Amino acid sequence: MNTLRQTLGLSRQPIAVGFFDDAPAGIEQWNGGAVPAGCSFWSEAGNGRTFYTVPADHYNCAVGAYTHNIPQPAFRSTALNDTIGFMIERGYLQMAEVPMIPVLPSTPRFVAYGPAEERRFRADVVIIAGRPSAMMLIYEAALRSGVGNIATPALGRPGCAVLPMAMNTGSSAVSFGCKGNRTFTGLPDEEMYLAIPGAKWEAVVETLRTITNANAAMEAHYKKHEETVRG
Repeated sequence: MNTLRQTLGLSRQPIAVGFFDDAPAGIEQWNGGAVPAGCSFWSEAGNGRTFYTVPADHYNCAVGAYTHNIPQPAFRSTALNDTIGFMIERGYLQMAEVPMIPVLPSTPRFVAYGPAEERRFRADVVIIAGRPSAMMLIYEAALRSGVGNIATPALGRPGCAVLPMAMNTGSSAVSFGCKGNRTFTGLPDEEMYLAIPGAKWEAVVETLRTITNANAAMEAHYKKHEETVRG
């Protein structure tokens, strides 16, 4: 049986992210040392590793910690303002954008990451990285499964904000992947993200076969139509 990664030609497997008050059972704690940002863990999970982190593992990216509602410790109390100030000074961000950034409703004590298809913990959000052609299929499956909107919300920066965006709306959400995310995860220039609320992930996967077959049939139809029109 083909995996979703094989079916859609994804460069990396979809990952699950879960937010917990208690450490998820049967999963190891992250022991790979400091990372520059929480989205770095996306790459680790995409490469097949399952683990959980604690808030301190997310401190090094003040903006990422902000989207996850993780307060900075006293010794980094100015980190968020300093980072935002730097972004504004460089013309990367405007202050008016800051209040619009999605944030988790509460601070998680533990954040778990792992391949979505392994189902080793409760997924609050599933993140898929892929080319627009693959995103189209997953989006259509999400729409059919009642977890997407015709006008799907999308954001550019920060890329990690797609997690609270999907959780807070209960709907699929698109992230184009900010410069930091692309730097820390190695996301190829031609790829983007789609986030699906974890509770609906299985329904989306189940519907995807129908959507994939339907799109293949439409492609054949359109090619025949093109040949007829062009002669």
